[in-house]
Amino acid sequence: MFNFNKLSEVNKCRSKLNEYQDFPEHGDLELLSLRSNIDQGKELIIEIGGFRATLKQISPPSCSPSADVSRLTTGIGKLMDQVSVIATIPTNYKPLAGVVCEGGAEAWIFGDNTTITRIDMHGTVRDTVSTTCRSCPGGISVTRGKELIYSDRNSRTVNIVRHGKSETMITTPQDWTPFRLERPQDWTPFRLGRPQGWTLRRLSCTRSGDILGQNMKQEIYKDGQGNPIFKDGGYSLYMSENNNGDVCVSDPNADAVVVVDKTGRVRFRYDSKLARRKKSFDPRDIVTDALGQIIVTDINNNCLHILDQNGQFLKCVDDCGLERPLGLSVDSEGRLWVGLYEKGEIKVIKYMEQS
Repeated sequence: MFNFNKLSEVNKCRSKLNEYQDFPEHGDLELLSLRSNIDQGKELIIEIGGFRATLKQISPPSCSPSADVSRLTTGIGKLMDQVSVIATIPTNYKPLAGVVCEGGAEAWIFGDNTTITRIDMHGTVRDTVSTTCRSCPGGISVTRGKELIYSDRNSRTVNIVRHGKSETMITTPQDWTPFRLERPQDWTPFRLGRPQGWTLRRLSCTRSGDILGQNMKQEIYKDGQGNPIFKDGGYSLYMSENNNGDVCVSDPNADAVVVVDKTGRVRFRYDSKLARRKKSFDPRDIVTDALGQIIVTDINNNCLHILDQNGQFLKCVDDCGLERPLGLSVDSEGRLWVGLYEKGEIKVIKYMEQS
C-alpha cells in the first residue's frame, strides 16, 4: 500500500513492465579468457581482491613404468603353483646385461658392446641402434612414445634415440654416474645416496617425464638413526618403484632387498632366509608387477624370489632353467622376461593365473 497524497501524480503513472518482456533469449556475451606464457614447471600466482589462484604448466608424461603404467589388474589372479616357460629366446649378446620389454611381444636388450637391439618373442631382430658409448651402455629404458633411452657412464649422460640418432637429454652431476635406467611409476624424483665404494645401477624417471633432474628433491642414504641404509662394497645397486610409492632396492653388497617409503624410511629388509636356498642370497635385478609384488633375481641360486609389497616371502621360481639370471622385466601381458647372463638367452615366464 502506498501512502501518497497527490492523486493526480498517481493517475499519471504508467507501468513499464511491457518494455522488459521482450528480453533476448540469447545474448551476445563475450567470455573472458586467461592466457599465460609461463614456462613448464614454473608457477604463476594471481591475486584479485580477496581471491588467489595458482597456475602451473605441467609437462606431458614421457616415461613409462617397469610394466606399462596403463596395465590393468583385470584378469590377473594369483601366483601359479607351477609356472610355465612361454618362450626361450636366443640372442647374440653373451653376456646379456639387460632386458627392457616394449609392449607384450618385444624387448630391447644389450650386452658388452656399443649396440642395443630390439627382438621379438621368436628372437627375430627388429632393430639395432649404435650408441655413442665407448664401451657399452650403462642401462636402457623406453619412453611412452616408444623412444629408446640409454645411459653412458663414461660421459655421465642420458641419451635418447630419435630418427636413428642419439641426443643428450641429461648430464648428471660430477659425483654421479648414470648406469642403469628403469621405467618407473608415480613418485617424486629423488636419488639414493651414493657413498664412496658403490654406485647405483638404476636411474629413475617419473610419470611427469623427469629423469634424474639436476634439481634433487630428496636424497636417501641414512635412516632415522643416522645409520647407512645400504652397505658399502664393490657391487652396484638395483632399484624399482612399487605401486604404493615404495622404492625397492636390491643391495648385493648386503645380500638383501631393502624397501623404503617415499620419505626414505626403511619399511623392511628381506634376507631370503625363509626361501631356504642352498647358497647365499645374491640379489641383482629387481622389478614390481601390477599387483605390487616384488620380484628379484638371485644369480647365485639360479632362481627368482617373489615377495608381496610388505616383504612377505611368497615363493621362489627355480624350475625354469634359470642359469645365472641377471636381467629382468615385466611385459604388458604380465609375464616375466628373464635374461640369462652367460648363456645370452631370455626366458619368458608366465607366473600369474588368469582370474
